[in-house]
Amino acid sequence: MAQISIKELTAPELTAKGRELRQELFNLRLQQSTARLEKPHRLATLRRDIARCETRITELRKKS
Repeated sequence: MAQISIKELTAPELTAKGRELRQELFNLRLQQSTARLEKPHRLATLRRDIARCETRITELRKKS
């Protein structure tokens, strides 16, 4: 699976990506609460990715 840079995405694509990441984070938190989480480091990675998307959306809004 090819990784697309956040800088290459448009604002609607970033919004959709952020929504996907938040859903995945929610699912991982549910797994964590039931003690079935296999990769706990993935939580931090997802939070950072969500922040990157939000930061890029803010940059694009300031530009236009």
